[in-house]
Amino acid sequence: MAKQIIHTDAAPAAVGPYSQAVVAGQGKTVYLSGQIGLEPETGELVSENFEGQVRQSFANMQAVIKAAGGTLQSIVKLTLFLTDLSKFASANAIMADVIPQPYPARSTIGVANLPKGAQFEVEAVIVVQ
Repeated sequence: MAKQIIHTDAAPAAVGPYSQAVVAGQGKTVYLSGQIGLEPETGELVSENFEGQVRQSFANMQAVIKAAGGTLQSIVKLTLFLTDLSKFASANAIMADVIPQPYPARSTIGVANLPKGAQFEVEAVIVVQ
């Protein structure tokens, strides 16, 4: 899938592993539901550890993307939900490790609670051919 990355110096530069905007090539748009750090086999959180939950959330998202016929390169937009925004840098570092460049567009939102007591959730929009 061809993605065109939009960047302008007339707006602030990205402060993490994301692009200001992404234009997706022709294809099928797929809206993924949010994924938290649940182990698929048990339906329980992988751990109480924030980083472990973030990595499991991205792994779960990747499994759904694969089932939809895409890859991590298919992501055009991510939304991250954190119950503790002081862990933003940690989530950024893990995202930069997991998601290939050029990075998709992204929003990050601080929330009071997530299902099952999770500390992190990720949702995505992908475009597949």
